Order: sequence, then structure tokens, then C-alpha cells
Amino acid sequence: MNTEFIEALTQLEKDKGINKDILIEAIEAALISGYKKNFHSAQNVRVDVDRNIGIVKVLARKTVVEEVMDPRLEISLEAAHLMNPNYQVDDIIEMEVTPKDFGRIAAQTAKQVVTQRIREAERGIIFDAYIDREEDIVTGLVQRNDQRYIYIDLGKTEALLPINELMPTDKFRHGDRIKVFITKVEKTTKGPQIFVSRTHPGLLKRLFELEVPEIYDGVVEIKSVAREAGYRSKIAVYSQRDEVDPVGACVGPKGVRVQTIVDELRGEKIDIVKWSEDSKTYISNALSPSKVISVDILEEGKMARVIVPDYQLSLAIGKEGQNARLAAKLTGWKIDIKSESQVSEK
Repeated sequence: MNTEFIEALTQLEKDKGINKDILIEAIEAALISGYKKNFHSAQNVRVDVDRNIGIVKVLARKTVVEEVMDPRLEISLEAAHLMNPNYQVDDIIEMEVTPKDFGRIAAQTAKQVVTQRIREAERGIIFDAYIDREEDIVTGLVQRNDQRYIYIDLGKTEALLPINELMPTDKFRHGDRIKVFITKVEKTTKGPQIFVSRTHPGLLKRLFELEVPEIYDGVVEIKSVAREAGYRSKIAVYSQRDEVDPVGACVGPKGVRVQTIVDELRGEKIDIVKWSEDSKTYISNALSPSKVISVDILEEGKMARVIVPDYQLSLAIGKEGQNARLAAKLTGWKIDIKSESQVSEK
């Protein structure tokens, strides 16, 4: 190794943020193993890399003793005095034992250590960048897939989209650009693993935050989200400002904002309802698009009995109970829906 190598480490420290001294210490530790392996030595050695000019020295460490039992680890007091008369028993002497062709091994080992540390540092940077983005939305390109995952290229790393986190309406080809929701970031021996979803309710919430400036600015607040991915969703919104229509803000001029989200979610229907502090009003709104005549609240068991016009019963319940089910998820209330005629018969 030479001064150019030290300069390269200095530049690496600037570019990658990898401490040069830590790198050199790692190289020194690796060179000890390399020396013992290649030269079949059981000596107690230390490797020293000059921080300025890159010269590598192998130093054998021997203990001064009266009588030598193991010449690989010990040196006699008499021999030590020939080097320096001040040496005493139990002192440690370092003697250079650098082999002639050790430079080649040193260069090869240093390259391996530096490459490994760069890889580790880059993995650490990626992990740090994405661990703070859990429950956030990212855009990537579809790369490939197997039986378990679709692999999404995020630029410097890949995200794993489990097959069971795909919407039923999702059909992707290589190179398609898609938005996904980060559910979990894990640190593994192979580097950071980023798991994403297309079915998570958080995806819908983040899409509204991207498309509706009033939500991003905090003027409109998302209170609750209920989702059956690929089919239908409900989102409850609210604004403390009387002059702001939270539902209208989310729909956008001529429905352009919500339509952008519907397109991203492959045609998923989205009901935007106004949140209310009054449970009756909120439950009535949540059953949109159906009309509601009355809502009776039973606090015990958090149950709500809802009466709707006869012609609105199927709409209120929805296909296979979907509308009622989503309204219950959105509000947190169990909802029992009856028509006017059903109530009058009783």
C-alpha cells in the first residue's frame, strides 16, 4: 500500500462518511489473520499501517523471559539486552517480521475490507433513510416477481411487495410505475428489507395527503379510514374552519383530486364523508350514499340502530353488506340497519 491508498481512504471518508481510522483498524485486524493464514505463523503479532504514507509492517510481540520455552512468543533476557540494555523480564518487545511479498496480501486484504465496509455503510445509510419513512408512501418501478413477492425498484434499493398485499385489481408489468405504502423496515445480514403494501388503509390516507393541499397544510383533517382494497373505501374528513368544506376539498374541482386517487387504486370506489362529533350525525354520514331517517344510539355495546327508507335499504347495506361493514369500520360502531316497513311491522 502507499500514499495513494491513504488518499483514497480520506476521499472515501468525505464521500461515504466512513471514518478513515476505523477503516485502517479493520484492515490491520484483517491483515493479522491474513499473515497467520498465509505464513502459518502462531506468533503473537501486531500489524501497523502508517496513517500518512500507507507502509505496512508486521510486528512480532515477544515477552522477555529468563529461559525461553517457546521462541515464537518469548525472547531471552540476554537477547533482549543486545537490543536494549534497559529491557527487563516480562517486558514486551516488538520485532519487525514483515515478509517480502506481504505487500500483495496487504493490498488484496485492504481491498476486501474496504469493499465490505462500503457495502455495510451504504446499507446503513439506506436503512436510516427508510426507517423514518415507515407508514409513508413511495413511488417505484416494478422490476420482477416470484411466488412470494413483487420487487419494486426504489432507486438505491428494492422494496418487497408481498403477493397478498396486492389489490385484486392490480395488474403490473415490468417497468410500471406504482405507489406503495411502507409497512415495515428491517435490518438483516443481507441489508435492509423494506416491506410495502397496496392494500393498507394508510396508502389511501397518504394519497389524499399528496393530492389535497388542505390536508397537507392541516386545514382539513383525516379522522378515519376504512378500506376493502380494490373494491371500496370510506374516508371521514373534518375541518375546524367553518368556511372550508372538507368533503369538497377532497373531491376537488370537477372531482379531479379524488379521480386521481381512484385511478392510482385501479378504480376503487371512494366515499368521502364528513366527520362529526355527534355520533348520530357521523353514523348517518358514514352510510353515504344512502339516505338515513333516524339513528338510535345504544351506548352499551356501542350499538347503533339505523332506519332508512324502504327503497334505500339495499343501498344502505350495500353489495354483500359492504357499505354497512365499511361504515361500521369507519365509525367504530356496530350498525343494525332496518327499513321503515320492517320497523312498522314490529
